[in-house]
Amino acid sequence: MVFCFFAYVINKIPMKSLSLSHAKKLALLSQGLLSKTPKAGTALAKTLAVFNNVGYVQIDTISVVQRAHHHTLFSRHADYNIDHLDHLVANKEVFEYWSHAAAYLPMQNYRFTLPRKAALKNGEQTHWFKKDEKMMNHVIARIKSEGPLMAKDFASQNIKSNGWGAKPTKQALEVLFMQGDLMITERKNFHKVYDLTSHVLPSNINTAIPTDSEYGQFLILNYLKAHGFGTLNQITYLLKNSKALGRVDLCGIKNKQHEDKV
Repeated sequence: MVFCFFAYVINKIPMKSLSLSHAKKLALLSQGLLSKTPKAGTALAKTLAVFNNVGYVQIDTISVVQRAHHHTLFSRHADYNIDHLDHLVANKEVFEYWSHAAAYLPMQNYRFTLPRKAALKNGEQTHWFKKDEKMMNHVIARIKSEGPLMAKDFASQNIKSNGWGAKPTKQALEVLFMQGDLMITERKNFHKVYDLTSHVLPSNINTAIPTDSEYGQFLILNYLKAHGFGTLNQITYLLKNSKALGRVDLCGIKNKQHEDKV
């Protein structure tokens, strides 16, 4: 079904017209907003189905009645319970990482976070916190010795800059998390609990870094599944160095469509 939406991605590809009313309905259907409950399974399984459909749910500290990510899930699943999120993380079916912002993602898509992690680790991309190798080694050593830890389990001085900042150990934790050495095993009162990736990641998860072609196609198809249609700029929003991959694989998907028809 997703390939039939492909024609709406960029104007250079011949396509049928899409009326405004049809576009609205397509977007709402793709986001699961016209039916609040997925059809089959337990309530927890239906929550996981929402993740698999939308691709990720942004984590947000804003809380009106409840934190914003819970509203996102409830609006697509009437039987959603806020405990579902903790259960899915504990069951290793959902994990925390970065999409266009901090997010919960389906564990089945883990390998498609590896290009960013590798780029951060080898210096092709930079994190907003500078690397402090000595502090990072200290943090890793403590987690190896003591098990999962929160930032507040480390004693170090806060460094403030224009009202924002984090203590050196928190910065080290975040750098290690973003480059893939650590994962979030749970949250306690919304505080992240960090552990070694090898202790959190299920053994059956594919950890092969995707090829450029695989990554490009994933970005495109995952976006179209969740939104129905879109532009290349939207598909690659805040994803560094991904636009070129998207251009190549738009052509690849188009060629595959043609081959399938022949």
